[in-house]
Amino acid sequence: MFEGLSAFPLTPLVQGEIDEKAFISLITNLATAGVNSIGALGSTGSYAYLTIEQRARAARLAVENADGIPVMVGIGAIRYEDVLQVTEDAQNAGVSAVMLAPVSYQKPTDEEVYALYENVSKYLSVPLCLYDNPATTGFQFSDELLIEVANLPSIGSIKLTRLPEDIPTATERVSLLRQRLPVNISIGIGGDWRAATGLSAGCHVWYSTFGGLFPRTALDIVNAVQSGDIKRAEMLSGALEPLWQLFRAYGSIRVTASIAELFNYAKSPCLPFPLSSLTGDALHHLELIQEDLRNLQ
Repeated sequence: MFEGLSAFPLTPLVQGEIDEKAFISLITNLATAGVNSIGALGSTGSYAYLTIEQRARAARLAVENADGIPVMVGIGAIRYEDVLQVTEDAQNAGVSAVMLAPVSYQKPTDEEVYALYENVSKYLSVPLCLYDNPATTGFQFSDELLIEVANLPSIGSIKLTRLPEDIPTATERVSLLRQRLPVNISIGIGGDWRAATGLSAGCHVWYSTFGGLFPRTALDIVNAVQSGDIKRAEMLSGALEPLWQLFRAYGSIRVTASIAELFNYAKSPCLPFPLSSLTGDALHHLELIQEDLRNLQ
């Protein structure tokens, strides 16, 4: 399942509770579009802000409404015991994979991060995606640690958020990683503005926040790369640069939530407090491109 487009939807909230109607609608849209997998309860899905019970409910709703498309859910949590509980709940819900970032209040050591993955892997009946996301966790994997963790039997994919901006240099990094990783491990790219470059450089899968709202346009980029039309992929991604600028400046979750609220995909506010959607100049910049966004699918 770790290939093509893995679309990561919001988990819209109303007064701290999951807006199930809005969430199901987002999942149904992804299933209808034919994405390769659905990444529910990722960073965009606000997993770290939800209760264990809410996470279990969201996992079930995602699987039940995915129309057979594989669902992956995030299992990260501060407490190790909570990680194990959400892991059990996700597997009982019928997910096809789980994703784990090393969430921790205190910055962990490499040895502690390895121990986390090693111990969680003992409780898995589905493959795990290793998530390297220093922007949210504060922890940055070295290549050595990536490779060491990837050799655990449960690992199925690595989600990278850091790649060089140009295709030749990115290709060299992906190639070097692939040479040292087990052959069954897929390499994925997050950070939507890097997706066309990452896919062109040899990444197998795009883990996409953008695809959570606009799956058909995201699939167009994936399909262009897979067909060898790199220029078209770069053109399609380049046309989204005004949106990528907002992602980089304000964070993709705030921008995505703002779009969902603006287009009535979710009620406002839909983010967990104290996070908020865009206001002021940032919202004005989004409103300037909203008609272009309405033409996306």
